Amino acid sequence: MDNYKIINIKNQPELIENAAVWFHDKWRVPTEEYRKSMKESLGSIVPVPQWYLVMEGGRIIGGAGVIQNDFHKRKDLTPNVCALYVEEDRRCRGIAGELLQFICGDMRKNGIYTLYLITDHTSFYEKYGWEYLCMAEEDEGCMTRMYIYKGQE
Repeated sequence: MDNYKIINIKNQPELIENAAVWFHDKWRVPTEEYRKSMKESLGSIVPVPQWYLVMEGGRIIGGAGVIQNDFHKRKDLTPNVCALYVEEDRRCRGIAGELLQFICGDMRKNGIYTLYLITDHTSFYEKYGWEYLCMAEEDEGCMTRMYIYKGQE
């Protein structure tokens, strides 16, 4: 049985530096951008941005964020789940699904019932209640799949 826990980084701000480096290693977005967004989530009364980690002991084995826009041109489709990643040696155990459920539940507590995300994956997010919405143009001009999650009010 896996022994991990999902945390909101605002509850453990001492993890920001390690988390920023971890996300950078996975997605190549500058570490400073992650650090800045995570710090912004700490004292904010607004629910976005938020950052989540899946911890196994002291090791980050997964994570994701919720930000206003994930580098696409549909600025009206907000907020966005972003940077979802689970370490390869921990995949196929339902961790990504649990993380998505945790995030959606946390957003619901803050009055946000609809979330979006962009991805190249097909048939992955549908397993967790997400629906394909449309193709969306990324900031660099490529097209990608846009999904929507409509939570219960």
